[in-house]
Amino acid sequence: MTKSHAVTMDYALPKDGTTKNNVVRRASLAGGVGSFVEWYDYGIYGLLVSSLVLVFSASDMSTTDSGLMLTYLGFTVSFFVRPFGGVICGYLGDRMGRQKLLAILLLMISLATAAIGLLPSYASIGWAAPALLILLRIVQGFSAGGEVSGAGSFVAEYAEDHRRAVVMSPLVMGSFIALLFGSLLISGLINVFGTEAMTAWVWRVPFLLAIPMALIGVYIRTRIEDTPHFQMVKANKRVVRNPLREVLSSKRHLKAIGLAITLPAVNGPGYYILFVYMPTYLNKVMHFQQIQSLMVTACGLITIIATIPMMAWLSDRLGRKPLLVASAIAMALLAWPCFWLLTLGMFPLACMAAVLLAFAFAGHAGVIQATLAEMFPTNVRYSAYSIGFNLSTVIFGGSAPLLMTWLIGLTGIASIPSYMVIFTAALTLISTLYLKETAGKPLAAE
Repeated sequence: MTKSHAVTMDYALPKDGTTKNNVVRRASLAGGVGSFVEWYDYGIYGLLVSSLVLVFSASDMSTTDSGLMLTYLGFTVSFFVRPFGGVICGYLGDRMGRQKLLAILLLMISLATAAIGLLPSYASIGWAAPALLILLRIVQGFSAGGEVSGAGSFVAEYAEDHRRAVVMSPLVMGSFIALLFGSLLISGLINVFGTEAMTAWVWRVPFLLAIPMALIGVYIRTRIEDTPHFQMVKANKRVVRNPLREVLSSKRHLKAIGLAITLPAVNGPGYYILFVYMPTYLNKVMHFQQIQSLMVTACGLITIIATIPMMAWLSDRLGRKPLLVASAIAMALLAWPCFWLLTLGMFPLACMAAVLLAFAFAGHAGVIQATLAEMFPTNVRYSAYSIGFNLSTVIFGGSAPLLMTWLIGLTGIASIPSYMVIFTAALTLISTLYLKETAGKPLAAE
């Protein structure tokens, strides 16, 4: 790399090896804890849709697809605001730094999540209830739009070149651990209080837990300095005055953003269909009991959480491309057979299908964030990373639950989600062929 990059590591990290490792570990922990809180707040909406549809829909809609579609509108609209959050936060993050902004985003989404837990029901205030729910989902979407790319940039810029994916793996695992925690929490609440109490008032508890979690997450994020790479860019007066204009006026950056849209195509269905939408799919379409649906999802989550560190370790040694290719092929081959197993309505087979899909997806999930962070230079990384990944999520992931609900209702074909997984896996596979290998290479400064 350039001489300025060598200054990066000497400038902000301690020269003592043990101390340097401790700083990197703290940065990795801050990313993981922040990711857990952020995605717990964002993900429990999807896990609780079966209850929310009864609370925020009219009584004549709550037992129909119309009520489910209305509730999933709140899910979808949060995704359409994500690019706006990503653009604004990316601009601020490249201009001012990552650390403080990430703490603010965490506080923002947690307050919105807690507010959902305090909303009156449709029976109390009519259509104002779902309207307020959608408004708060917009706030959550804005925050989430700035979170992934910001946290990814933050941890990547602390990590050593030869083990960047491993250092970033807690960040990735945090989102899945959050969903697992949410699934187990909701299952426990249903077991203790029953489904009627869940609809009456217990559904509020997971949302209100956002407040103590936010305090922990914000505390950890504010206890570590901004990244060494950004500090170097700032010290050398290389901060871009308008990072968005820099990104959008550069053919090199626009080409990389285009790849950042298509490369993680399978990430949207992989995350939002296999884990967020899955409990509702099993409950409403396959007619599993709600607690069985959550436990099937938990089996997949346990698998991917255990597998991501191994996949990250392999990618640091073998490269990003082999893991991305293998995962895309496995997802494409397994999607239809596994969804067919789900349609049989048998709990053990459903668990096996979830485990197989989670293992296949882990090769992508454990690699993609490190890959995207490595594609862009430090002075515009937050902005470019945000634009590419958020547009990809909107196109391939955000509308997935709403689209799947509508298509299944229209066609009666329960295996439709598998076709979306196959299509996006093929797109990811093709895009990977155009990717330059970045594993083990220093991050560019500008």
